[in-house]
Amino acid sequence: MGASALRALLGGIRRMPTLNFILPHWMYWGGLALFPLVAMYLVAQQRRRGAPREPILFNAYLFWLTAGFAGIHRFYLKSWWGFAFVPLFLAVVYCNSQLREVRDDVSRTFAALEQAHTAVEQVEPSNSAALEQAREAVKRDEAEYREAKAVSDHWFDLSRGFGIALALLLLVDAFLMPGIVRRLHAKGEAGAAAPHAPPPDVPAIGTAEDPTMRLHSRFTDAIEWVNVKAGEYVAYWAVISVFAYYYEVVARFVFNSPTNWVHESMFLMYGMQYMISGAYAYREDQHVRVDVVYSHLSERGKAIADILSSVFFFVFTLTMLYTGWKFAWDAVQNSETSFTEWTVQYWPVKLTIPVGAALIVLQGVSKLIKDILLVRGKGA
Repeated sequence: MGASALRALLGGIRRMPTLNFILPHWMYWGGLALFPLVAMYLVAQQRRRGAPREPILFNAYLFWLTAGFAGIHRFYLKSWWGFAFVPLFLAVVYCNSQLREVRDDVSRTFAALEQAHTAVEQVEPSNSAALEQAREAVKRDEAEYREAKAVSDHWFDLSRGFGIALALLLLVDAFLMPGIVRRLHAKGEAGAAAPHAPPPDVPAIGTAEDPTMRLHSRFTDAIEWVNVKAGEYVAYWAVISVFAYYYEVVARFVFNSPTNWVHESMFLMYGMQYMISGAYAYREDQHVRVDVVYSHLSERGKAIADILSSVFFFVFTLTMLYTGWKFAWDAVQNSETSFTEWTVQYWPVKLTIPVGAALIVLQGVSKLIKDILLVRGKGA
């Protein structure tokens, strides 16, 4: 058996299902730009229509697509058939874990077999004793390799069988779910009870000590509208991270295909979210405040304290705006990318530093105007 034939046999251990998808850069930036717009539109539409009837068919298909292999869509539909998916999924995970373990044995025995073949080729034909010894080593290593590969093929066949059974169940459910949802709606309408009492109000988080939050002017409201929309926009990025990390877990532990882009894409996304949402958090009085003295002041006293401390606020934020712009512009001119295998563009990330700083400066201007109005007695 030659080296080429051995490599063909080794290809058998590579048949384990894999996910080789690498997120394109255009899809990453396009998703960050478009996903919040779509989410905001859907939320606005749902608010106009009112609360939908549960279960929602869209949610059922979403669970079917992202977690159907574990029967989550069936549990959402309140069906005990979800437990039929769990053992099949666990069987696939177990078989793939055994494949990962045996792959080292196959690789090791294959390397030993190649070395044995090389040793045969290097032995002088006239040295019959050494040649016979080398050939015996080839037979021994080949037997070990075939044994390891047989174990690998066994676990792969089991994994493929369980995977096919799981895929068939999911395919059947794809056609059954609309009928299941209709029956559940009909059952709910037939046994409808008195409406539930509204849930209690959730207490607001944050210090809630800013005395100017109730004050409004046309100029300050325009600034705060921009910051509220910016904060709401980037807030939807958190939903993207749920799907991204979910994909990473499934790709790593089910398909043995860890990604080189999920972690980097998400920590960059959260860094941009942190910068852009800072002004919104300031507007909502959500930043940490050292209030040992501040909390004991009257509303007018708090406003005066805020006016005095605004000097330090603007020194810091304007410095961040200036240095952040220089930092970002340098990255833009050099088309800076990351040093990882994914090599994503860094300059859009660094641009959020001056953008976020500008939004915070604008919110600081709005806060200062309202503090002045309150001190002058126009906020009573």
